[in-house]
Amino acid sequence: MSKKLGALDYHCNGRKGKIEVIATKPCQTAADLSLAYSPGVAEPCLAIQQNPDDAYKYTAKGNLVAVVSNGTAVLGLGNLGALAGKPVMEGKGVLFKRFADIDVFDIELDTENPDEIIKACQLLEPTFGGINLEDIKAPECFYIEEELKKTMKIPVFHDDQHGTAIISSAALLNALQLVGKKIEDIRIVVNGAGASANSCAKLAIALGVKPNNMIMCDTKGVIYKGRVEGMNKYKELFAADTPFRTLEEAANGADVLFGLSVKGAFTPQMVRSMAPNPIIFAMANPDAEITPEEAHAVRGDVIIATGRSDYPNQVNNVLGFPFIFRGALDVRATAINEEMKLAAVHALARLAQEEVPDSVSKAYGNEKFSFGPNYIIPKPFDPRVLLHVAPAIAQAAMDSGVARQPIEDMAKYIEQLECSQGRSKEIMRSIINKAKSDPKKVVFPEGDNEKILRAAQIIVEEGIAHPILVGDRKKILQKMDDLNLDLEVPIVDPTESEYTEEYAQELYRLRQRKGITSSEASRIMRRKSRTHFGTMMVHKGHADALLGGIDTHYPETIRPALEVLGKQAGLSSVHGLYMMVFKKGVYFLADTTVTIDPTAEELAETAILAAEKVAMLDVEPRIAMLSFSNFGSVEHPQASKVKRAVELVKERAPHLIVEGEMQADTALVPELLDGFTFSKLKTPANVLIFPDLNSGNICYKLLRRLGGAESIGPILMGMNKPVHVLQRGDDVNDIVNMAALAVVDAQNP
Repeated sequence: MSKKLGALDYHCNGRKGKIEVIATKPCQTAADLSLAYSPGVAEPCLAIQQNPDDAYKYTAKGNLVAVVSNGTAVLGLGNLGALAGKPVMEGKGVLFKRFADIDVFDIELDTENPDEIIKACQLLEPTFGGINLEDIKAPECFYIEEELKKTMKIPVFHDDQHGTAIISSAALLNALQLVGKKIEDIRIVVNGAGASANSCAKLAIALGVKPNNMIMCDTKGVIYKGRVEGMNKYKELFAADTPFRTLEEAANGADVLFGLSVKGAFTPQMVRSMAPNPIIFAMANPDAEITPEEAHAVRGDVIIATGRSDYPNQVNNVLGFPFIFRGALDVRATAINEEMKLAAVHALARLAQEEVPDSVSKAYGNEKFSFGPNYIIPKPFDPRVLLHVAPAIAQAAMDSGVARQPIEDMAKYIEQLECSQGRSKEIMRSIINKAKSDPKKVVFPEGDNEKILRAAQIIVEEGIAHPILVGDRKKILQKMDDLNLDLEVPIVDPTESEYTEEYAQELYRLRQRKGITSSEASRIMRRKSRTHFGTMMVHKGHADALLGGIDTHYPETIRPALEVLGKQAGLSSVHGLYMMVFKKGVYFLADTTVTIDPTAEELAETAILAAEKVAMLDVEPRIAMLSFSNFGSVEHPQASKVKRAVELVKERAPHLIVEGEMQADTALVPELLDGFTFSKLKTPANVLIFPDLNSGNICYKLLRRLGGAESIGPILMGMNKPVHVLQRGDDVNDIVNMAALAVVDAQNP
């Protein structure tokens, strides 16, 4: 699938667009309705009338930002108009939510009259906690922001200007430190005179660049004192008293080149003419003014940053605006002022100098990062950015007097920010990144299934695994063609594979005393069971893991796996685990799929195997063995079985945090758990072991259908080699997630 079709498909599949509105309060009963709307809603209305600040208490205003645009400067595409700019504004909303849990309404205004935009924003002030101006062309964007900042009492921020300036300024400080130059001594050339260039120049001066050492160029050359052609009051601020008239002349001997212009604007000759240890920020999108390869070919001492993710030192605005608004909203700031911008600059610069955690390296294919010429700015997926930038913004707002609700305990605020990130939001990406660090061969016995093929495309594109498709070669290729998939993966057709006879002989050897004849083994391998064929590939080392079951019943995948691969030595059975991902947490449930009425021995096995899988995913397991009894409160054989299982776990794995027998709410509610001071479980459990398949299977399905949890599984535990089972209703994303789990399982034999 081409990138164009992939992008269009991404935006139109399922619910159209990229955003939706989700209610945060229940509305399931008549009582709920009476509180959500009439007559109950009258009470907060009256309270807000008496005290307008109560709008932050009773409505979403305090966490709601308007992304406002008229589409006159959309990305690098120019004036596309308000409607065509809407996908970008929705995307901005996704980034606000993903990185800082801020809600967004995108507002596209069909006007090029700046006064109409100003008026519209002013009229919206009661609705929003902040305004993010986006993709509005210069010089109108300057005027709009200036007027709104004068007249509104909520933060107004034009990200095209200030976002790029903040991120690049942080990178500049670090680059200067690396080359041993002082900011007050450097000569800097800014190529471009639009919104971003204007703000970058202003912020560089605020950081210490001397105005007479700043040269700005536009399409007509250097902006110098006395120039008439193409000038306006915003360019006039940077008119230099200089003999330079061209970009080439200005670049000669310059320490820094800031590019906010067009592809190819910087030539190798310009780079060659710069001062020793030059710094180049080539930030034009989608193609830079000069590529790192071109710059390094000319100078070995150059430090270069671009706006692209496929090069080191990406200047990406997502490092700024979500966290800047987060801090501003959390103190109810009336503005985002210069002090706050500078605070963001220094916070980002400091963070880049800290040791980079493994989680960040894993998010980028296990690439190692450390402060240096190729790492002068943090990575967008570094979760620490929120914890550094938002508090810095909040503190600067308080120090500069624009905070209406100061934070009393900054350490506690940082803890709250960390909790808001939610382990659930990151755990699946963490698993995928683990898989990408060492992809394994995963065999799909249902290779002609449409969902499998679509998932395989994603798996290959993201580098999660090396899929192997088993099935009729002609049928698979035809299905790929029908789906317009450009998928180059091994296809193994059992009717023609060179290994089919070898696999049949091995199956006969394994099962000859279990009722299978040689001819039956051959028939199974050639035509009857692609799952047997796939598991034999894993058995023989021709694949690392198997993932199947999308169009078969659960036992039809497990039975061949047990016949060919078998369970681990010493185990009484295999067991099934589900990962349930909620907005605020992740829970692991077992056994939910295999053992109907486990013994105490089997329950103990389930708990220990579950703990191993959970730890493999970098989560500390806290195990609750569930029952209808709380620590002996009911005398019954079923409760006694669970109690005995707990004793067995503690004997065999004394390092584990495990408790029981206990009721589910005791395991999950801190106030109830606190009543049992003797319990080894001091915080709520995240691994729940059910006393039988009835309770486990019912619970996970109710949580999925009624509780809004995303279920990932079943994760089959106790097999000799990795085999995982898909469900008939699984979608493409479920398959991708399970493939990542299968790879991680294969990485930990």
